[in-house]
Amino acid sequence: MYKHAFLALILSALARGANAAPVTYEIDPAHTYPSFEADHMGGLSVWRGKFDKTAGKIVLDKAARTGTVEVTVDTTSVDYGLDKMNEKAKGDELLDVAKYPTAIYKGRLAGFRNGAPGEVVGEFTLHGTTRPLTLKIASFKCIPHPLYKTRELCGADAYGAFIRADFGMNAGKAYGFKMDVSLRIQVEAVQAE
Repeated sequence: MYKHAFLALILSALARGANAAPVTYEIDPAHTYPSFEADHMGGLSVWRGKFDKTAGKIVLDKAARTGTVEVTVDTTSVDYGLDKMNEKAKGDELLDVAKYPTAIYKGRLAGFRNGAPGEVVGEFTLHGTTRPLTLKIASFKCIPHPLYKTRELCGADAYGAFIRADFGMNAGKAYGFKMDVSLRIQVEAVQAE
């Protein structure tokens, strides 16, 4: 009797250990929306845009309450909804996509509460410059994928801000443009096979 109880206890511990392993999720670019807001003419209006092409992965260990995030944004995919502004943003005064075709964010998941991370503490590389950038996570949820039943689907809504002049993008500063940029990032990621 005791032998069976001991064996069941060992198997249970092994099962918990197996479930505690880090899981890798691949970012779904069709359901990921990195967007931003920036000043136009010192408070005259707010320009809003997004990037249409992203790739990356999230590694999450729910039991250990740890994880990492790595996202690459194709800066050539910037989209303000206005072709002329898109071309201006791609030019050498702003993103300079010929020289810097990608932006990269790498961070670690932190501030876990009730099994969900509350922030990502990381570094953002934009326009050839790398600086610290913390993103707050407004919501985070994982569910069984509706199509791939054996895989999980996780989604999050994150936000943050940075000063674009800190990344060498001073365009419009002489005309009174504010250098603040607000980020809002909706992301979905599918458990890797």
